[in-house]
Amino acid sequence: MNIENAKSQMRKGMLEYCVLLLLKSKPSYASDIIQQLKNAELLVVEGTLYPLLTRLKNDGLLQYQWQESTQGPPRKYYALSPLGERCLNELDDAWSELAGTVNYLKDLH
Repeated sequence: MNIENAKSQMRKGMLEYCVLLLLKSKPSYASDIIQQLKNAELLVVEGTLYPLLTRLKNDGLLQYQWQESTQGPPRKYYALSPLGERCLNELDDAWSELAGTVNYLKDLH
C-alpha cells in the first residue's frame, strides 16, 4: 500500500467538509481559506480550491459577495447558503458516525 497515496485520498475526501466548516463561522476570501487550511496542516493550493468553491457554489451550497479591498481589486467572499448549512449539519452527523466507527475499530486491539 502506498501510504502517501492513501493519505492524499483521505485529504481529498474531507476537503469539501473542511471548507464548509471554515465558512460556518464567517464569510472568507479564498486566500484566507487556504491559510486556515494550512494552519490546520491541510495543504491546499489555489488550483484545487477555486474549482471546489465554484462547484460548491454551483451546487447551491455557497454564496458569495464582492467586497472592496484596500490592497487591490474587490475580493469575492464566500459564505454558506441555507442549503450549505443543512448540508454541513448532515456532514457533521456523517463525520461523527465515521469517526465513531474508526475509533471503535482502533480500540478493539
